[in-house]
Amino acid sequence: MKLEWKLAKQARRAARFKKALGPHVKALIVESENGVFAVDPEDETLGGALRHRGKYSLEELERLRRFVTPESRVLVVGAHIGTLAIPLAGSCREVVAIEANPHTYDLLVKNIALNNAANCRALHLAANDREEPVEFLLSRVNSGGSKRVPRVRKFIYYYDDPETVSVPSAPLDSVIEDHDFDLIVMDIEGSEYFALKGMPEILSNARALAVEFLPHHLKHVSGVTVEEFLAVIPRHFTTLTVPTLNRTVESAEFLPCLSEMYRNDQGDDGLIFERAD
Repeated sequence: MKLEWKLAKQARRAARFKKALGPHVKALIVESENGVFAVDPEDETLGGALRHRGKYSLEELERLRRFVTPESRVLVVGAHIGTLAIPLAGSCREVVAIEANPHTYDLLVKNIALNNAANCRALHLAANDREEPVEFLLSRVNSGGSKRVPRVRKFIYYYDDPETVSVPSAPLDSVIEDHDFDLIVMDIEGSEYFALKGMPEILSNARALAVEFLPHHLKHVSGVTVEEFLAVIPRHFTTLTVPTLNRTVESAEFLPCLSEMYRNDQGDDGLIFERAD
C-alpha cells in the first residue's frame, strides 16, 4: 500500500508539472553527460534523472562499451529516447535503435539529430516473434516502462493511467537486413522472450547480449518461466554476469542462478550473456 501511495503521488506531481508548463510544451532540452536530449516533462524516471542529475545509467554504459570497437554494429531494442544508443553510436560504426512507443520514438529521432548521431538508425516497431499489431501501454510518469498490455493487470503498470494504443510488431530477423551485430542491448519491459524468439539469426552472430531480467515481467507481462526465457538464449553464450550481484557463472549455472533470483523477486537492468572467443 505504501508503494501504491508513493506512485500515485508521483503521478499527480508529474501531471501538475506538465500542466504548469503549458499545453504546447512537448519536450524539454537537457544537457547531460549522456548527451543533449529532448525529454518528456511528465517523465519522472529517466527524464527526471536527466533534468535533476544530468546523467543516466553511466555505469551500464561503461559496461556495454567494453564489447564495442570502432568497427562494431550495435542493436538496441527498447532504445527509449536514446540515452544508451546515442552515446554508443559515438564508439562504433553503426547503431540500430528499436522503439515501440510512438511518442518516445519521436523524441528518439529528435535526439539523434540533436547529437548529430548520423550512424544511429531508428526503427519504430515492437520486437516480436511474429508480425502482428500489439496492444501497448504508453506509460507517462515512467515512459521507459511502456509495454505490451500485460497478461495480468497490476497497479504498478497502470498507476499513471496509461493510454492503450496498437503498435506494429515483427520478428527482427525479418525487418533488419544485416544480422551481424557484436552487441545486443534489450530492455523492453517483459517482451524480451518474444523478441528473442523472433531473432535467432541476429543472436547467432552476437558476441554479447545485455537483457533486462525482472521476475514480475516474466510472471505478469509475458507469462513465461525462467526455463522458457533461457530456452531462447543461444547456447553459444557461455557465461552470464549479473551486475547487481557482482556474479559471473558458466552456462551450467544459468538456470539455478536466474531461478534463485526469480524466487527472491530480484531483478537486474542488464544481465550480460557472453560467448567464448
